[in-house]
Amino acid sequence: MEVLAIIPARGASQRLSRKNLRLVASAPLIVHSIRHARRSRLVTRTVVSTEDPEIATVSREAGAEVIERPPDLASETASSESALLHVLQHLARTENYRPDLLVFLQCTSPVRKPDDIDKAVQCLLESGADSLFSATASTWLLWRSVGPWAESFNYDYRQRKREQDMGSEWRENGSIYVFRPWVLLEHRNRLGGKIAVYAMDYWSSFQIDSPEDLELCDWILRRQQIERRLEALPERVTAVVFDFDGVFTDNRVLVSENGAEAVICDRADGLGLDRLRATGIPVVVLSTETNPVVAARCRKVGVECQQGIANKLDALRRFASERGISLSDTVYVGNDLNDRDCLAAVGCGIAVADAHPLVRDQAAIVLHAEGGRGAVREVCDLILERLGSRA
Repeated sequence: MEVLAIIPARGASQRLSRKNLRLVASAPLIVHSIRHARRSRLVTRTVVSTEDPEIATVSREAGAEVIERPPDLASETASSESALLHVLQHLARTENYRPDLLVFLQCTSPVRKPDDIDKAVQCLLESGADSLFSATASTWLLWRSVGPWAESFNYDYRQRKREQDMGSEWRENGSIYVFRPWVLLEHRNRLGGKIAVYAMDYWSSFQIDSPEDLELCDWILRRQQIERRLEALPERVTAVVFDFDGVFTDNRVLVSENGAEAVICDRADGLGLDRLRATGIPVVVLSTETNPVVAARCRKVGVECQQGIANKLDALRRFASERGISLSDTVYVGNDLNDRDCLAAVGCGIAVADAHPLVRDQAAIVLHAEGGRGAVREVCDLILERLGSRA
């Protein structure tokens, strides 16, 4: 089944300038929706529709395809449906690509649980609906203005109900829409035919349209990230294995005229590693490079180092076997494609913030810090928090 996720993202925003590129929980707003779509088991293709070159660049770096939106479909008055139609018709015309289902994600709703998209798709399929919207249960007592006065319209104020006695009412939260392509083509609308609802929790009910919304969603996402990161770690961490280049360093190298190399590391990593080793957890660096600078840094921070490794997974298995350690209780931290096998083999794979997109997608945890800029310290602090050993 072909499931196409479309994420419209205009460059202009009247209420909050450059909204889709604003940082929320350390990532541009649009990146959250791209990551959600790419991590879905059921979404087979993720496309961003934009007229903005900067949004296009950020979207591609996050792993999405980009289809350029005509300027007239990116105006303040242009509907989201017009952008969705443009993508659908463009792919049909240029590739003869016709998906079975469309998933419409709005950037302004960045709070979703990891399985929300898949559950929404399954809800539509199992219910036999033609379209679906995500919503939050509502027990609000609502009024509307009629001339200079107000009247209640979802309850009778003369027979006031308790909130728990209100009927099944839903407030559209704007996060996820799933529909069959014919609904959009025939109705020019994201909803039509038999309409189902996918329930999301209270914390997923907020949309970003103001600086206050931005601050609130940032807090929600950071709170959820902390909880999910701690849950992703093995209950009993028995070893931590690091790649070196791009994890201990920023993946750049300084080369002198005589060929000597130097790298940039973060001083804070040393204290984090000292505290982690104090717990008795073995720490090792596995590096494909054979370079004195790797050995020097590892010696400085007191970490075992294995260099010149052609196959990291074989080396990881040997290390675990020699120490009597289970890979399911091991944490591996990497940044590039040659780390993917190790990330998949251990109990918890961790990627630095600037890791390759395929590595970030595979990792159970994506750090806030980039390689060489506190990533190692963040891993140490996270594991110590999991162990309940806070400084």
